[in-house]
Amino acid sequence: MNFETKRVPRIALLSAMAGAAMLIGAGAAAADDWPSDGGGAFEVYETKNFAVQSDPDYWNPLSDRNRLTSPYGTGTRIVCTSFHGVQQDCWQADSNGNPHKLTIAPLDVPYAGSSQTGHFAPKHYVYPN
Repeated sequence: MNFETKRVPRIALLSAMAGAAMLIGAGAAAADDWPSDGGGAFEVYETKNFAVQSDPDYWNPLSDRNRLTSPYGTGTRIVCTSFHGVQQDCWQADSNGNPHKLTIAPLDVPYAGSSQTGHFAPKHYVYPN
């Protein structure tokens, strides 16, 4: 096998990987749907009760407020779900009003409170992309 025949499969593999990456990226940018009310202990509601980067609570490690990292701050519609009063998932509208599900960061840094305070620790929601 000469050099040119080894190179062709490598180029095909790189092209396939680049195409897959573009498809994954395109899927992440697509709008989601607003949540619907499931009734019972599951609740859907609008809120703006988040600490954003311009709020001192965002940087306060003892604050128990949920944090939001978003290019829109709390300036666009935000809809969240809760189960038995515990906030779960949230969606935020982009500048065109399309909903996007917010990602929940695995750790709410800089939260330094105790998990033994009798309530759930705050969450850190991040706008996708």
